[in-house]
Amino acid sequence: MGSDLAAALALLLVFEGLLPFLVPHRYRQYLLEVARLPDGALRLFGLISLLLGLALLGWVRGGA
Repeated sequence: MGSDLAAALALLLVFEGLLPFLVPHRYRQYLLEVARLPDGALRLFGLISLLLGLALLGWVRGGA
């Protein structure tokens, strides 16, 4: 299980680093737009991301 967690964190870092590496100017603009969103919108986005991530994890793991 520890190696699964390490692999998941490594993939997270890979995906998080793609946009700043490929298009840093556009990424900066995106972050500025996100910073202007109200807290409720950020919370909703976080909740949707969390639920989609859990559903995807359950699907990949076979519902176990």
